[in-house]
Amino acid sequence: MSKAIGERHERIRTGRLHILAAAICLFALVLVGRLYQVQVVHGDEYAAQADRQYVHRSATLFDRGTILFSPKSGEPFPAATLLTGYTIALSPSQMDHPEDVFNALSGLVPLGDDALLKKIEAEKSYVEVAKGVDEETADRISNLHLSGVTESAERRRVYPGGPLAANTLGFVGFGEDGTTLSGRYGLEKYYDGVLSRQATGGSGNFFARIFANLGDDKASDSEGDIITTIEPTVQAELEKKIAGVMATWQSDISGGIIMDPSTGEVYALAVSPSFDPNEFQKETDASVYGNPLADRVYEMGSIVKPVAMAAGIDAGAVTPTTLYDDTGSVVVNGAKVSNFDGRARGVIPMQEVLSQSLNVGMAFVAQKLGNERLTEYFKKFGFGTETGVDLPGEARGLTKNLESPRDIEHVTAAFGQGIALTPIQTVRALSALGNGGFLPNPHLVREIRYEDGTVRKPAYDDTKRAISPQTSETITRMLVTVVDNALLGGTVKLPHYSIAAKTGTAQIPSPQGGYYKDRYLHSFFGYFPAYDPKFIVFLFTVYPKGAEYASHTLTQPFIDLAKFLINYYDVPPDR
Repeated sequence: MSKAIGERHERIRTGRLHILAAAICLFALVLVGRLYQVQVVHGDEYAAQADRQYVHRSATLFDRGTILFSPKSGEPFPAATLLTGYTIALSPSQMDHPEDVFNALSGLVPLGDDALLKKIEAEKSYVEVAKGVDEETADRISNLHLSGVTESAERRRVYPGGPLAANTLGFVGFGEDGTTLSGRYGLEKYYDGVLSRQATGGSGNFFARIFANLGDDKASDSEGDIITTIEPTVQAELEKKIAGVMATWQSDISGGIIMDPSTGEVYALAVSPSFDPNEFQKETDASVYGNPLADRVYEMGSIVKPVAMAAGIDAGAVTPTTLYDDTGSVVVNGAKVSNFDGRARGVIPMQEVLSQSLNVGMAFVAQKLGNERLTEYFKKFGFGTETGVDLPGEARGLTKNLESPRDIEHVTAAFGQGIALTPIQTVRALSALGNGGFLPNPHLVREIRYEDGTVRKPAYDDTKRAISPQTSETITRMLVTVVDNALLGGTVKLPHYSIAAKTGTAQIPSPQGGYYKDRYLHSFFGYFPAYDPKFIVFLFTVYPKGAEYASHTLTQPFIDLAKFLINYYDVPPDR
């Protein structure tokens, strides 16, 4: 009985194997038939399509992640992306009638005059006649089935906004080896590891790579797209104002930053002169590629005064009502320190030191505070340290003078001379005046979207405290008074919005030592609404011609930007 059952099971298993073998043979016949249809019957047609769909490995064909702007409303859209175009080439040796082919193409792509045709007919060599052709046109050419005509795909990095935020974005170019494309400058360089796409052997579409056995299709875990904090409309407005400053005052360089002083999100960051990353090769001066807001340092002048004043208030050395006798000048370690106009003001409170931007008053604050405590507070404000902003080549700042035991070095530092800071480092410190006293983390990327579907939002530390919340409110009130009563005589005050702001004018150091007597750096910062600020705006311009003080060059651009941001973001009045 058991033998019969075994024989029956064997027959069933054998039958199943026969059925499976028949199915495999049938599938193979169908596959062979399909391959015959694809490769023989329709071979030419599919080959033409494959030429355009397959991504060939070359210097101009690559894959790379996208950088996106973040508009106030709506989905992020590309700031840097890839564009696929097609190169149309002719092989005259494969043409029976080159003139007919030439005439057929003339209606679809610009080929020039008959000189090109004569050259093709004479040389009988491979010639590229059009580059960057769109897919629709390439398809129309392909459908003509012209002998000796090929269309090959190209992919290149493009920046849809042209020069918009160029110094923030950077560009993609060849590295030192001259063969590898990678990020150069800006976010393209800083996040090159995320944006670049590594491939083994030839690279192509998904199915081509699998069936050609060209390597594992799984992307590196680090590969993704980056969503920036840059708001394109705000960026465009800031660039417009910076360009206006350059045109009006013929400055050597100008720049600006708009940031949330609490979160550190940078909405706009502009530099002039700048460039178009789509045509960066046309620039003759490579210095325009960098970002002086992060990689260069400047003596900022009087916008540092509120930082030193806040330190004095926080330490209990002075209050807004503390009085001193302003004699117009004072001698410290044998060096004479004077007010900008040399005039004495008599006995006045600390508020007037900021309102009238008095160097002698800041010398009083620095000496009341003491060298050691002033240095300690400046370090708390981040002077001389990197902010960690996601831009390559960030400078630390030059604060060696604060290590000196001499009083004069600390006195001059208190009014922004003798120490040099990056603009982004300056903005971080000034943000602490209005955000309750802590150092924010300036950053340009809001999130990274990886190819595996995960999303990472960078974490930022907001626990580094420079001053107390009470001091922050006090110094803010003093800076609001500066705008309401002193800045251009109080004429730029906004009746329904409180703005805390301060101008700065600094002498520019000479390479021969000392300072130029007729060259200045102008700076301006302000945050608003003052007691719960949503924005901090920083502007600077180097060596403006025909104006000595920043109040003349930068006040109006700042006020224009403040009004724009209030309207654009529909900020409610605070007074």
